[in-house]
Amino acid sequence: MSKPLIIVESPTKAKTISRFLGGAFQVEASMGHVRDLPKSKMSIDVENGFTPTYIIPAKAKETVAKLKNLAKTAPKVVLATDEDREGEAISWHLIQALGLEKKPKERIVFHEITKSAIAEALEHPRDIDQNLVDAQQARRVLDRLVGYELSPFLWRKIRYGLSAGRVQSVAVRLVVEREREIQNFKREEYWSIEAELSKLAEKKTFTARLHQKDGKSIGKLEIKNEQAAQTVLKELAGAAYQVANVSKKEITRNPAPPFTTSTLQQEAARKLGMSAKQTMVIAQQLYEGVDLGEEGSQGLITYMRTDSLNLAASALSAIAAVVKKEFGERYALEKPRFYTNKSKGAQEAHEAIRPTDVIRTPESLKTFLDKGQYKLYNLIWKRTIACQMAPAVLEQTAADISAKNYTFRATGQTVKFDGFIRAYTEGRDEESEEDDENTLPELDNGENLKLHQLSPQQHFTEPPARYTDATLIKALEAAGVGRPSTYAPTLSTIQDREYVEKVEKKYQPTEIGTLVNDMLVENFPEIVDINFTSHIEEELDDIAAGKIGWTEICKEFYGPFKQHLTEKEATVEKQVEMTDVICPTCGKNMVIKFGRMGKFLACSDPECKTTQPLPEEAAKIKELTEKTRGEKCPICGKEMEVKRGRFGYFLGCVDYPKCKGISKIWNKTGFKCPNCQVGDVVERKSRGRGKTFYACNRFPDCNFIMNKKPESEAELQEALKYWKENPPKPKKPYKKKTS
Repeated sequence: MSKPLIIVESPTKAKTISRFLGGAFQVEASMGHVRDLPKSKMSIDVENGFTPTYIIPAKAKETVAKLKNLAKTAPKVVLATDEDREGEAISWHLIQALGLEKKPKERIVFHEITKSAIAEALEHPRDIDQNLVDAQQARRVLDRLVGYELSPFLWRKIRYGLSAGRVQSVAVRLVVEREREIQNFKREEYWSIEAELSKLAEKKTFTARLHQKDGKSIGKLEIKNEQAAQTVLKELAGAAYQVANVSKKEITRNPAPPFTTSTLQQEAARKLGMSAKQTMVIAQQLYEGVDLGEEGSQGLITYMRTDSLNLAASALSAIAAVVKKEFGERYALEKPRFYTNKSKGAQEAHEAIRPTDVIRTPESLKTFLDKGQYKLYNLIWKRTIACQMAPAVLEQTAADISAKNYTFRATGQTVKFDGFIRAYTEGRDEESEEDDENTLPELDNGENLKLHQLSPQQHFTEPPARYTDATLIKALEAAGVGRPSTYAPTLSTIQDREYVEKVEKKYQPTEIGTLVNDMLVENFPEIVDINFTSHIEEELDDIAAGKIGWTEICKEFYGPFKQHLTEKEATVEKQVEMTDVICPTCGKNMVIKFGRMGKFLACSDPECKTTQPLPEEAAKIKELTEKTRGEKCPICGKEMEVKRGRFGYFLGCVDYPKCKGISKIWNKTGFKCPNCQVGDVVERKSRGRGKTFYACNRFPDCNFIMNKKPESEAELQEALKYWKENPPKPKKPYKKKTS
């Protein structure tokens, strides 16, 4: 007799659940979505209720055929996709694609992949929540309308291949506007005066900063230059330093709440250096299940796409027990601590991200997890434990120190009880970082102090910091733009489209990204307006709650948008910049245009098809041509010429397209490889940290490598000897992880 069929999204999830059910069910994976809108056309019938036309993509056809056959013989089908809108939509699409409308079927949801959670879900099945499906479908339709209507406009007005997205365009706008703030920022010079002091009988010093003159506070920017600072120093010459007032205040500090999707991505970026995409890939692995040896595959964390701060009652009692065991009674709470989400548009239906079983400490799992999995699990475990620990008790001390008519202030902080700090403290963004606190000695009112040094310090005001993964996600969440499932793909998309680039882990807009943003801001302000995009998100929430129909939102948006687009199509000119360069073919002025590889010169006459590189690019090509003169094609042996591609300059065969030989333009050291005697020793950079090293350019055929740039043949031979005696370890083959 056939078994009931459970369908989930991924093979890992299927494997974990199958082990829990002990063969009572057949568990299969849909491999994600089984239906989608085709890429070749918009496939939205705007005249008939915005009806979408879905297809089964080629990559899903084999999976759909297999699931269809299994569903035919199964007594019932259980749809166990993720509990969010995307998961609900996948289940709905499975019903359509597999023809399950009249088949016995159930929908189950669970927040964690554990034996008890799966058993509980199977006991309480439900129907498909059409409101959640409609909310996901409305998002998909709106994004398709914007993308497929607005992108061709950008093709015609800027260059072919550009695209516009509803949420992505807002993210790009934030990056562009921050960059303009930085460019327009005017630095101001200011000075501070610091006194290095100590008690009379002690050598250990502490620092006090000039705070007041004649009882009036001295503003941060009040001492504007060195001359003003020197004036203060002259007035303080020979002053006696005496403690005027000491105040102490005890404060309590509470821990940060448990992780949501957004805060997990932010903290992983700050503390682990992970991108939002990396974080979500690893979190998915921890959620779906990791092989724990004799225990088999186990889901280690709860569902990782959530904006809830709730923790289940069972989890709270388990956390309390672990706190008492690991840290002692003093660190435990009498009653659980509850948190309220203040983020715009947050939904509190589910749980925060936490370990499925807090008894599994990070150390107990270390041998079963890879490096990234261990780091992320450790972060989640510590944050979860800390959020239910006693507050830290701190004593803040402020000492005012008089010197003539001036007052200096020294502040310090001591930890009286570390509380949750013993387990975990939240990271800080660069733009919110503060100076480290002083450690102050015990001071008494009226006590005389010894001055060791009085030093003026020059400072300059700093522009706002560029966005990092953490701060950009924080800004999107605060504005109510996007949802937990969209932050990581949004950040990946704006990089893939080359609208922004990461430099030292900070976002900067590219030239084309700035151009596209300016075009949209000027002509389609509603698309890139943060408040409007946030309003759309709120309406999608209303659809999910069953308050409004999804087609109403589409009508509200599309009518004005389409009319506006038609008007702009007729009035906006193509973005070109006239130059003084004369076309060598027809003699007319040339204009600057944008292509896939960047800017180039084109004749202003549409009938003339002459193009050429910009003068600065032509000079670069000439320089590289001289540098690479004599290079031969690795395939046919003919001459090579400098070309420019998407990723920069390279060498291509002069006989292209007959011969497609290419090679990289290397920074050569002038020495032949001492190992193979064929290749050249060239400068290279490591992928991870960009560290410079020197190696044969015939890698992987020759893997000679040295750390120092060679200056002589003797150095090369010495490096060759060391390399042979200490051969590099063979790299492990790359194993792609499925998410």
